[in-house]
Amino acid sequence: MKPSDHPSAGYTYGIDIGGTKMELVACDAELNVRLRRRVPTPGGDYDTFVNALAALVQSADKELGMRAPVGLGVPGIVDAASGKHLSANVPCLTGRQLLPVLQAMLDRPIAMGNDCQCFALSEAHGGAAQGYASMFGVIIGTGAGAGYVLDGQLVRGRNGIAGEWGHWPIGPDLLQRYELPVWNCACGSKACLECYVSGTGMRRLHRHATGGDGADAETLLALRSAGDPVAQRVVAQHLDLLGAAIARIVLAYDPHAIVLGGGLSRMPHLYAELGQAAGAHLLPGLAVPPILPPVFGDAGGARGAALLARQPNLIAKEN
Repeated sequence: MKPSDHPSAGYTYGIDIGGTKMELVACDAELNVRLRRRVPTPGGDYDTFVNALAALVQSADKELGMRAPVGLGVPGIVDAASGKHLSANVPCLTGRQLLPVLQAMLDRPIAMGNDCQCFALSEAHGGAAQGYASMFGVIIGTGAGAGYVLDGQLVRGRNGIAGEWGHWPIGPDLLQRYELPVWNCACGSKACLECYVSGTGMRRLHRHATGGDGADAETLLALRSAGDPVAQRVVAQHLDLLGAAIARIVLAYDPHAIVLGGGLSRMPHLYAELGQAAGAHLLPGLAVPPILPPVFGDAGGARGAALLARQPNLIAKEN
């Protein structure tokens, strides 16, 4: 039986695209992974990348004997007007369109989101936020990003960036409280929350406090436990800054649950202390939602991308 003649039987493909690898999973109707393939992300030019991505899907078609819809988790931001990628861990995508080109090559419905959106979808369906009416998936790693899921559906917004809290400004009051400099953000703006509350930001806070290289989060927490006064001060400072950011998320989105992802999601003190830190920045009577560790974590990228392909408001139809 040819792939074109075989019903997809509720299958969807999810592809997590990173700077070094591309991972495809084929999920059945119950989200069980029936096929998993991982290949290196090709370097070089745009055509080489797109051809390798198409070949990955076509190989799954051949192995399974079906043609399934595709969800793509692609790092970076897409210009809503032109469809061009503005920034990505895959340099050949910058300034180029991917979705319409790949759709023409594969001749099937395709949905595309970023890695944070895939993380949120995965945790909303069978993950930490299963059963909650809404959830905010907060990524705090090298950077700071998010995805927002309402009634099981990813909410993207007009520009496709709903939940992009890492590029909200930190605010002069917090900078003055801790006598912090205005740091430039990679996005081109200044004093974005990402610069201060991400894992990179935590190291930067320690560097500012000591004049040295700055320690990573795991080292800082070990130093805090050992009684190091500078580490204790920096961790408390970071907790307050992150708490203020979480409070803004509550005011803007009022989610029923927050799930943490990224490298800092492995820091146990956040689940014990972050709720109180956020509550200190909220009006009396407003409750901080449960702040939960992820179930799937980094492994949920391809799974979340497969869920993208089941979101009718995201799928690109044939013209």
